[in-house]
Formats: sequence, C-alpha cells, structure tokens
Amino acid sequence: MARIDIVDMENKKIGERELKEEVFSVPVREHLLWEAVKWQMACRRRGTASTKTRGEVSGGGAKPWRQKGTGRARAGSIRSPLWRGGGVVFGPHPRDYSYKLPKSARREALKSALALKYKEGAVKVVKDITLPEIKTKRFLEILKGLDAVNSLVVIDRKDERIEKSARNLPFTKVIRCEGLNVYDILRYENLVLTEGSLEKIEGVLAGNE
Repeated sequence: MARIDIVDMENKKIGERELKEEVFSVPVREHLLWEAVKWQMACRRRGTASTKTRGEVSGGGAKPWRQKGTGRARAGSIRSPLWRGGGVVFGPHPRDYSYKLPKSARREALKSALALKYKEGAVKVVKDITLPEIKTKRFLEILKGLDAVNSLVVIDRKDERIEKSARNLPFTKVIRCEGLNVYDILRYENLVLTEGSLEKIEGVLAGNE
C-alpha cells in the first residue's frame, strides 16, 4: 500500500495517508509519457510560419531581358524561385499542428507521470499553503523549507496570492489541480500537492468523479 507523509508549511510531519494504488502505483508507461508530451507541444505550436510563393511576391511583371541574343539564360520573371528575392518553393504556411490524443491515453499518461514522481520520492503533500499577502520572498522561504525549490506546486482552488507570488520564480510553477498535465510534472524536479488538490486528483483519476 502506497503511503505518504503530510507536512505543514514548515515541513513538519503532521499526519500520514494512503495513496490510491490505481493512481500512484501503476506501471510507468514511458511511451505514453512521450506521446502526451509530444501532443502537448504540438497543441502549443502557434503555426504562424509563412513564406510567399512566386505568385505572392511583388514585382516580376515584365520579362527581365529578351529571350534570345543576350548570351544569358532565359528568364521570364525576377520572382522565379531561382532568383534572390524570388518566391519560395514548398515553404511553410500557417497551419494548425494540434491533433487529438485519446482521453484514455491522456489519463493513463497522467497516472504514469504521478507514479514516476512517487517512485522517485519527489512527491510532497502539504496540508495547505496560505499567504497573508502577495510575497515572492515568503513563498520562496516556504519552498526552501520544504526542500522543493524546483517544483510544480498544485493547489486545489484559485489563490491569487500564491499564484502571483510564484510568477517571478524561475524554477517554480503554480497551477490548479484541474490544469495538471504530464509536461509540467516531468519538467520540474519535485511535485508539491496540497492535501485538497491530492483528494481531487485521486477522485478524478481513480474514477470516483
């Protein structure tokens, strides 16, 4: 049975709880992690790269020189792809790179990512994280106390004081539990969960909600 300590913001143990095996003890399926990250990156691509064909570049209405008698190669337009400043052949055009990944695959990939972090001993559960005001320095002190400066912090509700306090920390990201994703879990060394977010994550991934 998978178990984990529950600590307070000073990293003092205040309890212990069981983790759902169907979420944190599943086999780590690396191919699904790869598929999920690839899918996320594809969906984030803007797809705005664009080039002009010979029909879109300006100029080229007149023939550069007469067909014969000049000793030069035949040319019909200065916008030929062979010319500097001419059109581009088979160049990129704006497109949508996103595609669909089955919901079941996304779900299993998320479980694998959580199981991997737990297997590495990189999961910390905090009873709750509260800040009296928006203060990056105080939030960083909490993370240092938890020995989790490089971490993804998952909270169970909207909290601008926490979210804004973490914005300027280069190796930390705060997200709400409904936004939990494979890429962010793998990107950071530690995964810090509030007890409330852990309950919601287990409820959804274990199929209870």
